[in-house]
Order: sequence, then C-alpha cells, then structure tokens
Amino acid sequence: MASFSKFGNDLYTGARSLNIVGRRKLWYLIAGGMILIALVGPFLLRGGFVFGIEFTGGSEFVVSQTTSQSQTTATDAVASVVPEAVSKVSTVGSDGVRIQTDQLSEGETTGVRDALAAGYDVPVTEVATSFIGATWGQDITGQALRALVVFLVLAGIIMAVYFRTWKMSVAAMVALLHDLVITAGFYGITGFEITPAAVIGFLTILGYSLYDTVVVFDKIRENTNFDGSGSSRTFAESVNLAVNQTLVRSINTSVVAALPVASILFIGAFVLGAGTLRDISLALLIGILVGTYSTIFIASPLYVQLRVGEAAIGKHDKQALAARAKASTPAVESVTA
Repeated sequence: MASFSKFGNDLYTGARSLNIVGRRKLWYLIAGGMILIALVGPFLLRGGFVFGIEFTGGSEFVVSQTTSQSQTTATDAVASVVPEAVSKVSTVGSDGVRIQTDQLSEGETTGVRDALAAGYDVPVTEVATSFIGATWGQDITGQALRALVVFLVLAGIIMAVYFRTWKMSVAAMVALLHDLVITAGFYGITGFEITPAAVIGFLTILGYSLYDTVVVFDKIRENTNFDGSGSSRTFAESVNLAVNQTLVRSINTSVVAALPVASILFIGAFVLGAGTLRDISLALLIGILVGTYSTIFIASPLYVQLRVGEAAIGKHDKQALAARAKASTPAVESVTA
C-alpha cells in the first residue's frame, strides 16, 4: 500500500510520468478494435442483439413455489399446446421459473398455463401470466432512444459552457459513445438480453463516465491555465501531467464503485435469480471499467489533438521549448581582461 501511495505521489508531483497523451495512437487503435468487435461480434456470434420481451412483445408465464426448476418441463409444456412457439426459460430465485414465448392467443395462454401447472405439479393459481404487445415495446424503444439523445445533448451543452470550450465537450461525448457502444456490444456478444433495466444501466454508466471525465478535465484546465509564457511545459505535457495526477484517483474511484456493483451482480444473478438486478448491475460493471479507460486514454488525448493546431497553442509550445532549451544551456563565465 505504501509503494502504491508513493507511486501516486510521484505521478502527482511529476517525479514519475506515464506517457499517455504521447501514445494516443495506440489507445485509439485499441479503442477502435474494441468498437469494431462490439459492432460486428453480436451479428457474427449471435445473429444480432437479443432484446427482452419488453421490446419485442410476447407472453410471459411465471411459475412459483415449484419443487423443480427443470427447463425441459417448461419447454415441453409450451410445445404440447403451441408446437411452433419459441420459448425462453430462466429461473427465478430458488423456487420459480419464468417462461417467455411469442405472442399467444387467449386460448393458447390458458392452455399453456394449465400445462405448466400440471408439469410442475403446482396449483394453477401459482402460474402468473402477462402479455406485452409489440406496440408497447416499440414505445419503450423510442423513449429509451429519446432519453439517450436528450442526455447527450444536454451533457454536451453543459460541459461546453462549464469549460468554456466546445472541444472538451466533443472529447467527452466521444468517450461517452465509446462506453455505450462497447457495453452494448458486450451484451450482444454474450447473448444477454437488452431489457429496460439494462437501458437504465446504460444511461447510469454514461453519468459515471461523465463525472470521471469532468474530474480529469478540471485538472487539465487548472494546469493549462497556470502555464504562462515562461513555462517549460508544452500544452500536451500539461495535459499529460493532469492525467497522471488524477490517474490514481480514477482507479480508486472505479474500484470502490465496481466492488459493490459486482456484489449486486453476483447476488442478483446467482442467489436471488432477479433479472432486473442482474441487468442493471451487469451494465454498470462493464460501463465502469470501460468508462475509466475512455476517460484516461480517449477523452484527454483527443482533447489535445483537437487543440494542438491552434495558433495560440503552437505559440505557447514554441515558447516552452525555447525556455527549456535556455534553462538547459550552461552558463558561460565572462572573463575580464
């Protein structure tokens, strides 16, 4: 722990420096590879993204107080009434089973409910049924997309006003989109359903990533504002110093946030069998990890790249390099005859 503290202190004082900004092409390449996998992987491995019944519509049955959670029993019960129906079965807690199918008629729903009650040897009253229409699912999808667009627009405007430059806002928005695409891609590649709970998780991690980015950008603004004409640091070096100074804080914040989320994911998925807890916590966990990466390795280097072409930045960098060269030139003693 002491060595880690010393490492963080060295990064903050500049005694030790990780060249993050200078190696931005490498980080862009890694990010581009992950985005490509996130976009193509779900279609190559799964044939596309798997959306929950809330988005696609369908019928759902929940069997409670069962002594067996056999999935075969559920699929056989559905097939005995509607042979062509495609059913998805999952467990709920330690004594429940959830079955989702295509949209069924009222008569088919009654038949499947009776078959499930007989198959699991429970009263018909222990089989809850619900129906979600496709129109309702389309409304949910539209609302989710509108919420995402509104969030990004408002966040971009607020950041541009707060930092008094649109370039910081653009860098932050690129990092947010990076987080969203990779997190959604993980869902698609692993086959996890995208549900309203997962969408809530997506929006939540965007807020977390934005918070982490604002912390780093605040330090960047502080460092660059202090760079006067006599500074020996270039603009890129000042930004790199700010990233190093906030690196340990970003890691600590991510670890502290990820541990309870991972606990909720474990409890929700393996102990309680609660789909909502699993969906939200999974999105949060992946988003926290990806968001930490994007703040450090995407947002900050991209901000430098957006500004290095400015005349004022170029002038400052020339002055900084000249001041550094002058300071490194040994003094020559004057000799008086």
